[in-house]
Amino acid sequence: MDYLESLGVRARRASEVLSRLDPASKNLGLRAAAESLEKNADEILSANKIDIANAREKGTSEALIDRLTLTKERIDQMAEGIIQVSELKDPVGEVLETIVRPNGLHIDKVSVPMGVIGIIYESRPNVTADAFALCFKSGNATILRGGSDAINSNRAIVNYIRDALENEKLPDDVILIITDTSREVATEFMKLNQYVDLLFPRGGAGLIQSVVENATVPVIETGVGNCHIYVDESADIDMAVNIIDNAKTQRFGVCNAAESLVIHRGIAKEVIPAIYERLSSKNVEMRGADDVREITGGIASATEEDYAREYLGPYISVKLVDNIDHAIEHINIYSTHHSEAIITEDSENAEKFLNEIDSACVYWNASTRFTDGYEFGFGSEIGISTQKLHARGPMGLKALTSYKYQIKGNGQIRQ
Repeated sequence: MDYLESLGVRARRASEVLSRLDPASKNLGLRAAAESLEKNADEILSANKIDIANAREKGTSEALIDRLTLTKERIDQMAEGIIQVSELKDPVGEVLETIVRPNGLHIDKVSVPMGVIGIIYESRPNVTADAFALCFKSGNATILRGGSDAINSNRAIVNYIRDALENEKLPDDVILIITDTSREVATEFMKLNQYVDLLFPRGGAGLIQSVVENATVPVIETGVGNCHIYVDESADIDMAVNIIDNAKTQRFGVCNAAESLVIHRGIAKEVIPAIYERLSSKNVEMRGADDVREITGGIASATEEDYAREYLGPYISVKLVDNIDHAIEHINIYSTHHSEAIITEDSENAEKFLNEIDSACVYWNASTRFTDGYEFGFGSEIGISTQKLHARGPMGLKALTSYKYQIKGNGQIRQ
């Protein structure tokens, strides 16, 4: 039995045990895992420092190093996310629908775990804890394949979670990590249909495309975020500047950061200088066509690629439009269908935007940075789905379950 197959067998067996656990036992395991991460924060941080040093030696960008970096505060947030998941309603065994047929058959549609969930991800060690919490609570075992850049951090997190589960006499193979970070093993993992029921790629466009093209395991596309903010003609300028600042600069290297601005020509001469002043003070480079650059000096020239780009860094594109229809058309062409926002005092335009933008999350007068399982009250998320099948947007517990029909009769036969 080869390396990956052995992990698959262990995960499948653990998932069968986990599917039978009652909510109290699962919550006990989650609380123990959260406590273990907090208790061993210093050891996790030591492992993370090795990963950061290796990343800097390779010349990794500061935005990606930020995604990789753990702090005591971030570990506490990981633990708090696990606790929040423990406090949520258990989704397994919920009767979603009941049908009683004329012949007396009683049909219940009941939620059940997926089974074994695989996750291939880059850079962010917090994904390790988030994935465990959501999969464990929803009755799924998980096999994790993080990137080489975070291997020491990920191993430390997984080991302390497994220790906590073992101490509570719970199945520790519900969380397994692939320590071989080669591309060959990753590609083989994508084809582990016999053991893995669902696969999530979390990372940049290249990783997601590779998984979608190579996997034979069913895939949920997540994460790539060319997120837009449209400033409508009736927008409150102070509000627009504050929201854009937050969406762009709070953290550069995240998928829900704003990467593209679309601005109504009627407000452009008032709002663009204000946006430029705020963003340039934080070293963000704005890029636009000639009509944008004529308004404020210092804005760089934009290429066609800029309108479609997920920068994950201190850059943002700017496009001027004549009306909301042009804004919606532009966004739907260049969007990655993640998160878009409109800033407006016109409720009719707001409703039009909310209804016609084809993205997972659409905001009115709020930052795109709220597209997050924690912010949505899910505790955390397994990923942000940008597709339409099965689940969309931040994926919490319910998105990690399927369902089956339980049919009860008293001797019925089909005529």
